[in-house]
Amino acid sequence: MSGSAGGVTSQPGMHVEKPAERPGLEVLAPGLFTTVQDLGRPGYQQFGVPRGGALDTYALVAANALVGNPPGAAALEVTLLGPVLTVLTDGLVACTGADLGFAIDGEPAPLWRAHRVRPGQVLRFTGRRGGARAYLAVAGGIPVPAVMGSRATDVRARIGGVAGRPLTRGDQLPVGPLPPDWRERDGLTLPAPLRRHGLPQPVRVVLGPQHDRFQPLALERLLGAPFQVSPQSDRMGYRLTGPRLPHKDGADIVSEGNAPGSIQVPGSGQPIVLLADRQTTGGYAKIATVISADLDFLGQAVPGDRITFRAVDVATAHGLRRERLDMLAAVAEVTGTAASAGA
Repeated sequence: MSGSAGGVTSQPGMHVEKPAERPGLEVLAPGLFTTVQDLGRPGYQQFGVPRGGALDTYALVAANALVGNPPGAAALEVTLLGPVLTVLTDGLVACTGADLGFAIDGEPAPLWRAHRVRPGQVLRFTGRRGGARAYLAVAGGIPVPAVMGSRATDVRARIGGVAGRPLTRGDQLPVGPLPPDWRERDGLTLPAPLRRHGLPQPVRVVLGPQHDRFQPLALERLLGAPFQVSPQSDRMGYRLTGPRLPHKDGADIVSEGNAPGSIQVPGSGQPIVLLADRQTTGGYAKIATVISADLDFLGQAVPGDRITFRAVDVATAHGLRRERLDMLAAVAEVTGTAASAGA
């Protein structure tokens, strides 16, 4: 079974939803690693399928809100070096998250703002100024086939997005129906307090679930020393380099489910922060877990970035989660869209 827009295909044996047949964007250059992402496919970890979805869900929801889309509409996740895209139909776009030099027809286009676009215009990213991942939402969303309820690209499983892979030159992306008020949204901008960006220092964690399997020196180092994001990092997880975190009696545990933000420590003693495309189970002891309120920020880290950690209790983590949900509610109020409790 295959989609009809620009060679977008589903995977053999997968149930998919037929996409809308309306051309939206054509890829002139794909960028470093540009994929279609939404809020992921929860509910399938017991079958070995990670949730996936955008690494910076706040930026994705905000971009969608600016152009009048539902919070979980599919958009483009642009990593470090962005694509060059030709607009094929009248519409509206918004770019949020990292500042990668977003431009329309060669003119800088402010982030966190909705911009009307017309056929023939060219969208590009002229160079990174900060952050790792930008999110480009198009009014109507990008209705590539849905696999297990999501359009998110999982490149290892080769599902979702455009044939389960990053964009390549010549891809044509469909767009869905425009919201009724799309013209009035041109120029709609989020106020500065709602533009989340940058890496918080320190990143906040809750200790465990196996912090008791580490020597006291390991906890002292985790919470007192800087670590660097390794070039051997991807959407599965950030490998960190820094002081070794010694175990009491080996790194291996009985394999168990992996939560987002888990910091597992293999035998090398070098921590790995597990992200959206993480393996669903693992057998390495986990010294701590990054709180959900900081995961979006962490998704904006690039190789070489310095990271420090600070421990908080569960009650504090819950409070910070509520603050994040309040920010999403404020985005919804400013843009006149629905908030997403699942983001």
